[in-house]
Amino acid sequence: MFKSFCISFRLKNTYRVNSIIYSLKQFPGIRRLLPQTLYQNRGLKILGNVLSILWEIVSLFLFKGLYLGFLVFAPVFLYEGPKGESFLHIFFCLTIIGGFLNTYMFNPTNDKYYAMVLMRMDAGKYTLSNYMYEIGKLIIGFLTFMLLFGRMLGLPYWILILAVFFASAVKVTVIQITLRKYDRTGDTTNENLPLKQIWILAGVLLAAAYGLPCIGVTAGNRYFFLTACLVFFISAFVSVRYIRDFSSFSEMYKQILAQKRQGVTNTREKLVRDQSRKAISQDTNITSNKSGFEYFNELFIRRHQKILWKPVSKMAAVCLFAALGIGFLMMMNGEVKAGMNKILMTFLPYFAIIMYLVNRGLTFTRALFMNCDHSMLTYSFYKEPKFILKLFQIRLRELVKMNLIPAVIIAAALPVLLYLSGGTEHPWNYVILSVSILAMSVFFSVHYLTCYYLLQPYNAGTETKSSTYQAAVWATYLVCVVLMQVRMPTFVFGIMTIVFCVAYCILASILVYKLAYKTFKLRT
Repeated sequence: MFKSFCISFRLKNTYRVNSIIYSLKQFPGIRRLLPQTLYQNRGLKILGNVLSILWEIVSLFLFKGLYLGFLVFAPVFLYEGPKGESFLHIFFCLTIIGGFLNTYMFNPTNDKYYAMVLMRMDAGKYTLSNYMYEIGKLIIGFLTFMLLFGRMLGLPYWILILAVFFASAVKVTVIQITLRKYDRTGDTTNENLPLKQIWILAGVLLAAAYGLPCIGVTAGNRYFFLTACLVFFISAFVSVRYIRDFSSFSEMYKQILAQKRQGVTNTREKLVRDQSRKAISQDTNITSNKSGFEYFNELFIRRHQKILWKPVSKMAAVCLFAALGIGFLMMMNGEVKAGMNKILMTFLPYFAIIMYLVNRGLTFTRALFMNCDHSMLTYSFYKEPKFILKLFQIRLRELVKMNLIPAVIIAAALPVLLYLSGGTEHPWNYVILSVSILAMSVFFSVHYLTCYYLLQPYNAGTETKSSTYQAAVWATYLVCVVLMQVRMPTFVFGIMTIVFCVAYCILASILVYKLAYKTFKLRT
């Protein structure tokens, strides 16, 4: 098994190195300097290997630290009562979610395809050796930061160590449940496409993770937590034997890794494309009274109502329900009321991540390309600057309209919640709080559409090929995460947000007009 792991690790490393080289060739200004023979360059391959190893180390510690720091440790200071109990409670709920949504085993990555399909490696040895490696990384990474953050909250070493092994026990238990399901039904699980029931469970546990401590209810009580650990340790012991003896890894992965077009098509992207096309209205009576690009755009919007507007309606309903729930909690608990007033007066930067999650920019631009632009980009007139800017403005208007539905609910709810929580001495805070939320919504709409036009990431097969685009998306997310830690008066941050949004909109329009005719094209 160790030999299988070494081969698979070298294969994964080679794939990662080639991906790094490919990514370097995608950055503007660099691609022309790098020859096609780049993949044969020994020095660059050595550099790629060094970067790959560094990435393995970074993934071992950095991501675990960010996860525990931002999602588990930082929120405990929003609640009254024992911080240690809140810490364990949030960790418990998020660990159960992670057990289902981040299994390690059922992620159909390309290196698995290369190893088990092209190289015909033993699927059982490959899977088990790599799974043990991932669980080892989880234990080492979590143990480092659990001891750091837990001790800061006064939790004893022994319970923190138990919590780390509890996380690994949950993952092993979920794997065993999933494999038993495959044995019973023959249905495979794709980690990237969880079932609706899993999303519902994740939503309930997420609400419980951050909502229950507001009313003084937690799963962080030591007796409850120790009982949960004992149950999952026993379950994991039984699960390890079942996973070790499982004999259908090869058949299971043939389904998970099926239909790899030309050996590298991502299963998730193909399923997304198929689901997207099925959601398009086939009604031939859909028409419009408008003309030109307005006619073109309105037909697209009407035919894609299920993809574009239905999720917006659901998101708006969730936002309204959340606002009403918070209002109810404030009326029932004075501590929640005081805490909410503090959040609304100093934690406005925290709402950047909320507006990021609410925004539909990625879905909108993906639908634009898959069902419209991948065909239209073959016509030269479609890439003329004046037509690009015209269609950009029309599409921006539609995207802003979609994102403003949930944003308006949030923007209306926050001043009301501020008033109910005790209000503020400065009435302008009510206005700034509301307008800044709307400004964030507009910013994300402009940002994603601008990135789409300037860094068009898809090829003719609708696969994402631009590392620059992916870097921009990740950078946006990281900035939002960093802003979660900023503490600034609502008035100051709100004014800064509004000014930045206006400036960004102007700059984006100029860049799209000046550059998009060069960048808005099919990737190879």
